[in-house]
Amino acid sequence: MIIVLKPLATQKEIEHIMEKVESLGLKPWVSAGIERTIIGVIGEEDILRSLPLEGFPGVERVVSILKPYKLASRDYKNEPSKIDVGGGIVIGGEKIAVIAGPCSVESREMLLDVAEKVKKSGAVMLRGGAFKPRTSPYSFQGLGEDGLKYMAEARERTGLLLVSELMDLRNIDMFLRYVDVIQIGARNMQNYDLLKEVGKTRKPVLIKRGMANTIKELLMSAEYVLSGGNEKVILCERGIRTFEDLTRFTLDLNAVPAIKSVSHLPVVVDPSHGTGKWGLVKAMSLASIACGADGLMVEVHSNPEEAFSDGDQSLLPSVFEDLMKDASRVASSVSRTV
Repeated sequence: MIIVLKPLATQKEIEHIMEKVESLGLKPWVSAGIERTIIGVIGEEDILRSLPLEGFPGVERVVSILKPYKLASRDYKNEPSKIDVGGGIVIGGEKIAVIAGPCSVESREMLLDVAEKVKKSGAVMLRGGAFKPRTSPYSFQGLGEDGLKYMAEARERTGLLLVSELMDLRNIDMFLRYVDVIQIGARNMQNYDLLKEVGKTRKPVLIKRGMANTIKELLMSAEYVLSGGNEKVILCERGIRTFEDLTRFTLDLNAVPAIKSVSHLPVVVDPSHGTGKWGLVKAMSLASIACGADGLMVEVHSNPEEAFSDGDQSLLPSVFEDLMKDASRVASSVSRTV
């Protein structure tokens, strides 16, 4: 349910409504829009209907949200959300945020080298896996906290903010200390206990779409985080499984405008995982910008042939530099910047 407030509703009237809603055991969220302030309320429909909200001072009207994803929907918030991730970087604004770095943090030297090069080319955030979800238990699993320490050093040197994947509930406090954005990977998109815990934090969360999940299911995962009180949610399209086997996955760029038609949350695209082939990453990056993506997540490695994971889809720093030059031109054609 959405409580739409009158343009001149006072803070005292807002507080009175919040107190009444909370007294019934319901959760209210205030969202100050450009034209209107609204209060979103989540809870049992019967309880909500029992409260004569339209008679409260300051209330203009009450609207029911029929979609299962209440807080993620455009019914709750019509204008696009802009997520401030720190350091003056906003995802969802005019500037398209480019996140770049290796799939895995393999060593301090390699990470610092890549960080400096992607920063020079225009990236604003550094990606890197310190804990890696691998199909085989015998594959490289990451450097753990040491990997996060190397990332923190890279941030100090370059100013790049950090994105890394959280896999285990037991590591949340560690991630809160080191990273700027917590990534929930495709395999954990429906790990609801994990989503609930990051929802209790106020750290920005990037949720990757599962490889066999619908857009609705992705938005329901976002709803878990939002309902915990964390409004800093970013969605990521990274390709889904189809019958096509020429590429690693099928990058579903339909998802970008489709999500934006029903949700206010920003959308980032990962063309590296979406294709699995470095030669396709540039084309799909440019297509992502053209269709409305708010950011790109690109894998870059100094020596892809020797990469511990995902070498086939990783760009050399020089190729990434070329991508950024073309990305700037495409972004300007849709009234945005990179």
